[in-house]
Amino acid sequence: MKRNEQLFQTYFKKWIETYKHNYVTPVTYRKWENTERMLKLLAPQLKVTQLTRRSYQQLLSQYAETHEHQTCMDFHHQLKCVIQDILDEGMIKRDPTLRAVIGGTRHREHKIKFLQPEELEKLLQDLNLGKELDYDYMILLLAKTGLRFAEALGLTPADFDFDSLTLRVNKTWDYKSATGKFAPTKNKSSVRTIALDYKTAAKFAMLIQNLPKDKPIFVPDGKRIYNETINDILKRHCENAGVPVISAHGLRHTHASLLIGKGINLQAVAKRLGHSSSLTTQKVYIHLLKDTETSADARIGQLMAAL
Repeated sequence: MKRNEQLFQTYFKKWIETYKHNYVTPVTYRKWENTERMLKLLAPQLKVTQLTRRSYQQLLSQYAETHEHQTCMDFHHQLKCVIQDILDEGMIKRDPTLRAVIGGTRHREHKIKFLQPEELEKLLQDLNLGKELDYDYMILLLAKTGLRFAEALGLTPADFDFDSLTLRVNKTWDYKSATGKFAPTKNKSSVRTIALDYKTAAKFAMLIQNLPKDKPIFVPDGKRIYNETINDILKRHCENAGVPVISAHGLRHTHASLLIGKGINLQAVAKRLGHSSSLTTQKVYIHLLKDTETSADARIGQLMAAL
């Protein structure tokens, strides 16, 4: 195929294979691959030389019909990176992304699903915590630590320090790949050491004492792990306990809401969750912070009235 007849989707595919494959995390690379798939779907015959402000805007508008604004922004930014190289190579003369209008469907309010303290207690009571390490113990650990699902899968016996009652988080498990493997954490702030309560530490000290130090404790050899598996088990326990059904990620929200509800410093909560900034924690849990603020105002009022 002649250079001026090259399809945009083909150029995009070759570009990400050259500049992104093996240079970004597998999770990030899959996002680039998703953009490539959308190009094939929305503009299968669009040539590089046909990239104009009009054709580019049509592409964005098509994408925006079924995606929220922030997702459209991400789509636009990825395309723009590739188009910048197309411009540098002289394949087109004008920037088609100039003054592009980024649309998208109206942002829906995603209500965070979490359990109240008394509901969490009922859920934990329904777990079958025997002598063998299983997914019920993973549910317990997620609830007690606020770990992300992939972070919990990446844990090995070497990550536990029972003398200091701490747990080291420095990797994840790429459960979405066909083979499964260790992967980096979501960001640098996700590498952290968190405190364990002595009851949880005592349970895991017994469970993992004879396991290989460098093998993931929740990933059986040769078996692929699915997020749906743990969510199905969690759903059954929630129903048995008579509490709202939440996901594995909902246990992370439950953990955070419990800490914030007890007045734990926001920065400490952010550090424990592995957020890059306390602003992230504030944004996600703003509704809980408002409740805490209202409660604090009431206590302040009582204190001042007593003077």
